[in-house]
Amino acid sequence: MKRIAIIDDNAKERFVVKGLVEECGFTVVAEGSNGQEAVEICRTKGPDLVIMDVKMPVKDGVCAASEIGRDCPVPVVLLTAIWDEDTVKRAAQAGVMAYLMKPVRLEDLRPAIELALSRFQEFQNLKKENRDLKNAIQERKLIERAKGLLMERERLSENEAFSRIRKISMDKRKTMAEIAEVLIMAFEGKNG
Repeated sequence: MKRIAIIDDNAKERFVVKGLVEECGFTVVAEGSNGQEAVEICRTKGPDLVIMDVKMPVKDGVCAASEIGRDCPVPVVLLTAIWDEDTVKRAAQAGVMAYLMKPVRLEDLRPAIELALSRFQEFQNLKKENRDLKNAIQERKLIERAKGLLMERERLSENEAFSRIRKISMDKRKTMAEIAEVLIMAFEGKNG
């Protein structure tokens, strides 16, 4: 069951949204009344999603969403009583996953929550895939560099150099990139 935090400086609004969230079958794990509390709740309670008002004291919902996205990523659904194009743009830049007008209606809330959770998961998967690809490219560069040094210093063919790195990797139970780093340091250390 998804755990949701509700942040709104209006206690009556929080009460209504909490009832709707629970009616949708979700659990409310925390409530707060300003953007700073939202950030702290995300850090300490780890909700699966935050439903937060835009206009609040201490820190507005958009600033809080931006900080949450940077420090403890959680999907955010923003609530507002007044549609404002600048706020929508700021919300998009802050990584907000959905935007709802007040008064919140049950038939709008559930799809907004489901969409926000789904989009957030897709975004997290893309970020991980991007990180993995960057790491793979870095590892490939290390291996190519070590292979080139082996070919030059040991007079090996490209296949022989690659095979040697792979064999050492298997023998030492280390990744080929780790072995490549050691070889690069060893060869470049001899020149220094």
